[in-house]
Amino acid sequence: MSVADSTTVRLERTFEARAQDVFDAWTNPEVLRRWWAVNPAGRTPVAEVDLRVGGSYRLSMEDPDAGTVRTVRGRYREVRRPERLVYSWCWEEGEGRTGHESTVTVEFLGEGERTTVVLEHSDLESPESRDRHRHGWEACLEMLRARIFATAPQAS
Repeated sequence: MSVADSTTVRLERTFEARAQDVFDAWTNPEVLRRWWAVNPAGRTPVAEVDLRVGGSYRLSMEDPDAGTVRTVRGRYREVRRPERLVYSWCWEEGEGRTGHESTVTVEFLGEGERTTVVLEHSDLESPESRDRHRHGWEACLEMLRARIFATAPQAS
């Protein structure tokens, strides 16, 4: 395993939706409030997005079971609707401090009514941080599928 691999998460998920709709779900504060969580009981009390290069975002996840709220923030480095987003990622640690800065790159590979999201979260602090972020991203992507892009069962 290379050093990059030990501090990078790379995931792919396919959604039954057009690329622009998946991109918008990732960048529209109203839609983010509906899915940005790591468990079904979770909610998003803060979703602020200034979608432009140099613009900032701030997202909070509330876990009512654990009684915690975690907030991440950063700046957009690249915005190409509906193909690609690149942004910095820092957890807020209280009293205006932030943690280690890493980078998230999201590609939206659309093919008609289906889109594959390729997410790469790089420059994480350690392999342990990579593993925690992998778990969190997998859970968030599942919430995106379940809360926004779940398809109705097809009649037989």
